[in-house]
Amino acid sequence: MFACCGQAAYRRWGFEAVIEQIMSEIFDTSVTFDQLGLRSSVLKGVEEAGFKHPTTIQAQLIPAVLSGKDIIGQAKTGTGKTAAFGLPILHMADKDLPMQALILVPTRELAVQVAGELEELGKHTPIRTTCIIGGESMNDQIKSVRQGGHVMVGTPGRVMDLQGRRQISFDHVKFVVLDEVDRMLDIGFRDDIRKILKLVHGEHQTVFVSATISGEIERLARSFMKPDAQKIVTVSGSLTVSLVDQQVLSVEPWDKKALLLHLLKKEQPDTVLVFCRTKATVSGVTRYLKAHGVEAREIHGDLAQSKRNKVMSSMRKGHVDVLIASDLAARGLDVEHISHVVNYDLPEDPEIYVHRIGRTARAGRRGVAWAFATPEDGHLLTEIEKLTGVLMEKFDYEGFTPGPVPEDIRARRTKDAIRPDPQKAMTARVTAPAATGGLGDLSEEERKRMFPNGVIPTSAPQRTLGSRFRTRRGK
Repeated sequence: MFACCGQAAYRRWGFEAVIEQIMSEIFDTSVTFDQLGLRSSVLKGVEEAGFKHPTTIQAQLIPAVLSGKDIIGQAKTGTGKTAAFGLPILHMADKDLPMQALILVPTRELAVQVAGELEELGKHTPIRTTCIIGGESMNDQIKSVRQGGHVMVGTPGRVMDLQGRRQISFDHVKFVVLDEVDRMLDIGFRDDIRKILKLVHGEHQTVFVSATISGEIERLARSFMKPDAQKIVTVSGSLTVSLVDQQVLSVEPWDKKALLLHLLKKEQPDTVLVFCRTKATVSGVTRYLKAHGVEAREIHGDLAQSKRNKVMSSMRKGHVDVLIASDLAARGLDVEHISHVVNYDLPEDPEIYVHRIGRTARAGRRGVAWAFATPEDGHLLTEIEKLTGVLMEKFDYEGFTPGPVPEDIRARRTKDAIRPDPQKAMTARVTAPAATGGLGDLSEEERKRMFPNGVIPTSAPQRTLGSRFRTRRGK
């Protein structure tokens, strides 16, 4: 969330260049939190956390939010965006006004994380935070709001549910935040966000933040903001933090599990987060690793919320060395000691890759991101490299012996190899005889039936929709 306390260790080891890279990459050492205009009770929470210098996004976003402007903030993952919008809200919130801030996030895990950070930072203030998510007691959440609930952090579904039951109100909302706004305004959440924001009728300040914000998302975001909304971008060069060593490993699909097991045993990373594309793959990989002596845990959307919370708590306490996850965890896991992120499956959306590998190299630590790329993944890899501006280094791993090609795949490949291409077959059929000056074994009568106008084609016919009617296309 803030500056890493491990800088002294870097100096002991003599890595002065690493320190300079960390400081220039993430922190604004020209300013301290004391100079940002925050009240003493808020600063006390920051000070007790052991932090003095803000990150670059915090140094720019906090004064802008304090000025009352609507803000779009974009910064790399792991650079403290939660504190960037949370600290000024804690500073400006009215202790006598319940339900005055609404912070919407895409996942339950991220909601828990954000609410926890705000409670910790605001522990010396009278401002209390309530986490509103599905899978947990609605009555407990209603009780929490009634006992304080100045700041509501939640996922759209449960927030809409409680509002529809008239258990929470937006009548006094002064601050609206969309965290991970690119995800919040995509197709899946867009209608819910529109409904919620239309219910906030009073004068309010809007803050949208994310690591990735496309032109389309920015245009949509601005439709919910004041015309003079300010955009603050601290992303320079690559969207990914330079402290992440990004490497790609070429692998056949059937060898992925064995390669992952090989890397875990050979490299012995500290804490590993493995991302899979589907929940079924998450479960399958977890079972495989456990069967081979690796104590792995899994987290995905089908897991009960109580179990998800338990896994996340164990992860933060350092009791989980290998976590296999769906993209549920790509935007809801802030654990500083994650040393490696493995893209077991490359994501279809390259922006998801940015959020995935942002789980490592948190708070100024170095990290490693491995990407498993199959022969069919070339286009995905290209799109990721284009978005991030990073050419991934090829990792030639030693000691791993690829397994044999599965029988069903070998049979399919053999079948594809001997199956003629219909287009080529058609071309050969009409051009080969013409090239030799005759039509093979066809009789004169057969040739007349085939080519009644006497014109023998020399190439395959163009593909059409089979219609005799003219279209207006192209006019």
